[in-house]
Parts: sequence; structure tokens; C-alpha cells
Amino acid sequence: MFLQDKDKETLINFLKENLSREVSLKFFTQELECETCQSVRSLLEEIVALSPLLHLEIYNFLLDKDKVDLYGIDKIPAIVVEGEKDYGIRFYGIPAGYEFSGFIETLVWVSRGETDLRKESKDFLSSLTREVDIQTFVTVTCPYCPQAVVLGHKMAIEGEKVRSAMIEVEEFPHLAYRYGVRAVPKIVINERVSFEGAVPEEYFLTKIIEAVS
Repeated sequence: MFLQDKDKETLINFLKENLSREVSLKFFTQELECETCQSVRSLLEEIVALSPLLHLEIYNFLLDKDKVDLYGIDKIPAIVVEGEKDYGIRFYGIPAGYEFSGFIETLVWVSRGETDLRKESKDFLSSLTREVDIQTFVTVTCPYCPQAVVLGHKMAIEGEKVRSAMIEVEEFPHLAYRYGVRAVPKIVINERVSFEGAVPEEYFLTKIIEAVS
């Protein structure tokens, strides 16, 4: 059990007040191949039990190839957070520790289908004609990481061409090595532009512009 009773009560009230529409969590797992998959599944089961608007679907990474291909899942544990549509929001690794708050906040924004980004940001993101792939590398002990993750996810909600993924580096050390992650949060956009830190919205957008130019 991840959540204490007092935490559950707080979360029940928070979700009741803040969720607008149904959110579906698609969890991709393969317990024989994934050390943390069972822990992630248990956490998700506890969370969805707190609100009638939250739903959990579980897929086998090796057997459910149609769903794996549909959602573009290439590693596990993986969570797709889907609202009225698939906004391209993914969590790779367990959203625990500091990342738990970012996960819960993401559920709220996805349920609403719109964010509190500036109008200028929304207009820019909705006008993109090229694909934008945001990877945010984190650890569960990083207090600044959730802010960076949620900002990327907000941009995916507002931009049809934008995808955003949280990647927990301790669970995917080969990716940390590949992208030279020495500090977190580290954001990589379209495999060609990267930066570190929980930066302001305006700075993040300049890096997206750089990545698509």
C-alpha cells in the first residue's frame, strides 16, 4: 500500500473538486521483464479507487501488440493518461516520490482538456505544423522535476503536434547514458535540443521553436 488513509481522504476530496471529466489510465506492463511494474500497478489501482472518474486499463507489453503500436509504447512500465482524446502524455517509470504530485496534477489538466498556459503560448502550440517530442528526465527525489514534467504535459494538451513523456532515469539508465543526463530535470526536444532545470513557460517555448526550426 502506497497511500496512507489520511492521504487517501485528502486525495478523494481534491479529485472530487478538481476532476472535470473522465480520465483513462492505460498501463503497459510485463512483470517477468520489469522490476517495478507490480509497484506501478498497485499505485495506479489505489489512485483510481479514489474517484469514479478515473479508470484503469492494463495491457501486456508483449501480448497486446495492437495497443502497444496504437499508443507508441517502446518501454515499460508505461502509463498513458488519456482524457477525451490521447494528448500524447506518457509516464515511463513509477510516478512516486515528488513525481506523485505531478502525476495527480496531470490527471486534473487532462480531465479539463485545457490548461492555464498563456494565450500566446496556446496560440503558438496549436499552430505548430511539425511534430514536437518532449522527453523530461527525472528522479523521484527531485523536488523541481514535477514542475518541468507538468509544463511539458500542458503543452501536449494545448498542441495537437506535441507529445510529452516523463522518464524516470533510475529505471531507464541506458536512456540517461544515451542523453547524457547528469542533472535533473533534463528536457530533450526532438532529439536535438536539450536543457536542464524547471524553466519558465516562455523559455520552454523558445526551445521548442529552436527544435522545430
